[in-house]
Amino acid sequence: MTSDEILALLRGGFERWDESGVTIEQSGYRSCRLRLAFHDRQLRAGGTINGPTMFMLADTALYVAVLSSVGPKALAVTTNMSINFLRKPAPKDMIAECRLLKLGKRLAVGEVFIYSDGEEAEAVAHATGAYAVPA
Repeated sequence: MTSDEILALLRGGFERWDESGVTIEQSGYRSCRLRLAFHDRQLRAGGTINGPTMFMLADTALYVAVLSSVGPKALAVTTNMSINFLRKPAPKDMIAECRLLKLGKRLAVGEVFIYSDGEEAEAVAHATGAYAVPA
């Protein structure tokens, strides 16, 4: 699927998608790059972006990478996800880069690195996850 096709599927399945702040910068076979626009509602005490926001971005990146690889399987679902928060993210846009490590008939496994925009030398989080792919 192309980025535009994935975006149309997301808009159709998640009625408030456009409020998420997530844009697809690149999608291809077994990979994608997403951007999450910064908003002060993402901040927690201490001025850092909260964990649930980064988790959502990682899960969305894995979903987009799966869709770009297997086509319009809207019912693909997360079966496992783990995230390590590596350092305090800056209060700015976040970038997620995902690559699938395994793409089988029923299961996709991938990893996601999350960066603060402009600071791609040091990841702020690393996630691994798996998606069940429907037949």
